Amino acid sequence: MSAVQVAVTGLGVVSPHGDDAGAMFDALMRGESAVQPVFPELPKPTAAALAPFDAARWFTKLQLAGVDRVSQLAVAAAELAVQDAGALGDADPERIGVYAGCGMGGAAALEAAYRGANARMPPLTIPAFMPNAPAAQVAMRRQAQGPVLTYSVACASSGVAIAEAAKAVQRGEVDIAIAGGSEALVVPGVVLAWQAMQTLAAFASGEEARAVRPFASDRSGFALGEGAAFVVLESAERARARGARAYAQLAGWGIGCDATHLTKPDAPGQARALRAALRSAGLAPRDVGYCNAHGTATRIGDVVERNALAEVWGEAALEDLQVSSTKALHGHLLGAAGALEAVITVLALHRQQLPPNAHCTEVDPECRLNLVPQQGAAAPRLEAAISNSFAFGGTNSVLLFCRA
Repeated sequence: MSAVQVAVTGLGVVSPHGDDAGAMFDALMRGESAVQPVFPELPKPTAAALAPFDAARWFTKLQLAGVDRVSQLAVAAAELAVQDAGALGDADPERIGVYAGCGMGGAAALEAAYRGANARMPPLTIPAFMPNAPAAQVAMRRQAQGPVLTYSVACASSGVAIAEAAKAVQRGEVDIAIAGGSEALVVPGVVLAWQAMQTLAAFASGEEARAVRPFASDRSGFALGEGAAFVVLESAERARARGARAYAQLAGWGIGCDATHLTKPDAPGQARALRAALRSAGLAPRDVGYCNAHGTATRIGDVVERNALAEVWGEAALEDLQVSSTKALHGHLLGAAGALEAVITVLALHRQQLPPNAHCTEVDPECRLNLVPQQGAAAPRLEAAISNSFAFGGTNSVLLFCRA
């Protein structure tokens, strides 16, 4: 019996480049950076990519009580994905599942709680910042009565969520999966914590937009981003029956753990996840033409990811794999990164275009890859692409998409 094919029939984003997935992809192809200076009151300059968002479009004032920004973004992106999928047809609510990734939960609610510790504490602080609030809010908005699950696996959160959603569709546990992630942690306390780790990009005044330079010899780290992205997954058979457009097929996935260090990545561990994704899709490395890299622009991380790709592809075949990290333009969305980058990878396949590896004027010799040039690239023969998400804690997630 052949495996059920999983189709991607809806895309929804609330990203630093706006809430239209197609327009966001166009902006990435133009190399437009959404990274900007934030919190001038902090002792050390920092930059981040903020999502333009009007909560009033999605919530009444009464509904907003106890709903953190992270959940607001999730509801909007999930609704946009469902609309893009042409609604959910006659799906039984008990057969609709929500699979959401979130690394931190309601950072704004938590920050407000600490800052107002000596004043009256908002009574809905706990439900506002719990990490499963975004999934619960999406479920209530959509009346999804099947599995409603949250995956909190740092930077791999929403990549894992999408993979687990695909498994549920493939096993017949749900008819429709609304899968993705959200993150909204650009608040002063969190920024200070990341600065203390010395992982955020350094930049001169006025150079914030070009601060993130994945795989470049002068890279110095990433910029935080916020936003949400969701996809609608269903069986290809169900999609055909209801006349839905399929952007791509989610053909394979690989999830594993380095099991070596909490914050230092490990090439063999990442390679295991890459091989698992290829194996589950029944593809060889030569079949995959594009990789949306995790590419955080950290000194260690970029080299490790490059070595993992070389371990699986081989040095010679690696020349045929085009690679870019779009974090240079939209920042690092942490728990939502895997979902946003999955949407970008799906659109790269659907449009046969590759977004650039921006701001990299001189490639680090230890990061030798076939990087997509600054102007992006046409990819008329692209049939399969992967999206990497490699997390603190050592969990690695790889999603493999094929043309529908």
